[in-house]
Amino acid sequence: MKTFIVTKRQVTIASLCLVFAASLLCASLFCQSAPTSEKPVPTSSKPCTNWGLNYNNGIGKPPTGNASASVLKAFNSYFIGDTNKKSVFLTFDAGYENGFTNSILDTLKQQKIKAAFFIVGHYVKTNPDLVRRMVEEGHIVGNHTCNHPDMSKISDFESFEKETLTLEELFKKATNKEMDKFYRPPCGKYSKNNLEHAQRSGFTTIFWSLAHKDWLVDNQPSEKEALEKLITRIHPGAIILLHSTSKTNTLILNNFISRIKDMGYNFESLHNLPK
Repeated sequence: MKTFIVTKRQVTIASLCLVFAASLLCASLFCQSAPTSEKPVPTSSKPCTNWGLNYNNGIGKPPTGNASASVLKAFNSYFIGDTNKKSVFLTFDAGYENGFTNSILDTLKQQKIKAAFFIVGHYVKTNPDLVRRMVEEGHIVGNHTCNHPDMSKISDFESFEKETLTLEELFKKATNKEMDKFYRPPCGKYSKNNLEHAQRSGFTTIFWSLAHKDWLVDNQPSEKEALEKLITRIHPGAIILLHSTSKTNTLILNNFISRIKDMGYNFESLHNLPK
């Protein structure tokens, strides 16, 4: 029989490995906890504040969010509209221009749909004509912050206000109009402080209840895949998030809107969200 001699150094290394593994397990369990409809809004001191949805309620049924509609409403925030009405709200995130926005605007004009575009500072600086077109054709232009930071890590009001006010100033310079007071946290990362700051600034914070994986411009879903996912997840009160950088979204938009109309849904403005 062989005899193994364990040194003090080996014991120390093994102990450290066990501690490291345990910490990883704890972090994983904390971040992967399943969302429930009554989960409270997290504070800025806690991680895992990405907006998320659970579609396990069934086809055509509203999903469950990280926080319930009633909890968010206390902060003048929404992820869904009136679930008793067949109304939907179409929104786009526009972090940069990828050559598709004019086509998207053409489709919206043809379909007589008013949408909301959440833009950042770079977009206003590089595409003022497109921003002006959005305004002239009656779309909401919302605040997605100037520099698209992780707003859940910003705890003081002054820093929050700087991100939103700087964008508002750029927008007014480009359009000679005041920006709509709708705010969407970049990447859906939020905190209790963040929502309180937005409310204090007069914003209505907009999350979403319907989206698909459309933001990877070099790995776009097929038109069939995208339509199937969006149509099967449509529900009363849906706030739809699409990215204007997506080629697939641009190609399916007319068909998507027509099919939703055929299902008896009306497209409404975020101004008509239930108060």
